[in-house]
Amino acid sequence: MRFDLTDLKLFVHVVEAGSITAGADRMHLAVAAASTRIRNMELELGTPLLNRERQGVHPTPAGRTLMHHARVLLQQAERMRGDLGEYAGGLKGHIRLQSNTNALTEFLPEPLSNFLASHPQVNIDLEERLSDEIVAAVADGKVDIGIVAGTEDVTGLEVFPFRVDRFVLVTPHSHPLATEENIAFADVLDFDFVGLDRASSLQRFLSDKADRIGRRLKLRVQLRSFDAVCRLVDCSVGIGVVPQTTVERNARTMKLHRIELTDDWAIRRLTICVRKLKDLPTYAQELVRDLQAPGAAESGKLIVES
Repeated sequence: MRFDLTDLKLFVHVVEAGSITAGADRMHLAVAAASTRIRNMELELGTPLLNRERQGVHPTPAGRTLMHHARVLLQQAERMRGDLGEYAGGLKGHIRLQSNTNALTEFLPEPLSNFLASHPQVNIDLEERLSDEIVAAVADGKVDIGIVAGTEDVTGLEVFPFRVDRFVLVTPHSHPLATEENIAFADVLDFDFVGLDRASSLQRFLSDKADRIGRRLKLRVQLRSFDAVCRLVDCSVGIGVVPQTTVERNARTMKLHRIELTDDWAIRRLTICVRKLKDLPTYAQELVRDLQAPGAAESGKLIVES
């Protein structure tokens, strides 16, 4: 088979996007050139790799097999680039990282900025996703590193400690709930909420929790950050669910009342997950070590789920 890495990368992008046009755009190729490359791959193998339909494309059984091997080969090529990077200063590494809302907004900015400053040859593709989606993406090889809630089933992945935080309810001092110290999420759904954007993983998580008990969140406004949620709560627009670290930071300048949620999910043990640490490029392994909870790397903490 005379496939090159561009062919394999193009095929992966096309399947992930569900469209030859979108896959070609990700590769900065003309659609005609991308179609020709895929057609030549099919001719080389003697079997169709894609089912082409009006709504888009999806892989045939042969295409799914190729996807599996293509991801492995591309990951190995990226690891080789990283290992050889110190000998060829012009090479750049690329890390695909996905994180849930809590870790992304509260804990990742500082260690990521430190890592990027010390690794100018490395780029990071960071996306926000739900924890279960991240675990699936890591297991499938779509993502190098994931940061997820510790309650997720990570069977088959290597897991490292990241951080521990708690989700709390925050209200203005004038709110009827401002006398409460502890409360269940189900008991506050009659009140107006200030929430995050619908695309955020946390907002989807909270909406799902409400849906499961036959209720809906009464969202007055949706914003893009926990700090913005606190500002609107301070202005008595509604109540919000935010990390405890956010409340502690904003309580210095805002009049906020914090109520501990009694739900089990309120305690957030965040973990780092990878398929196999030793299979990642050297620079990606370094990022995992840099992200671990303070003291974890030195003590050698590692959980391998089987």
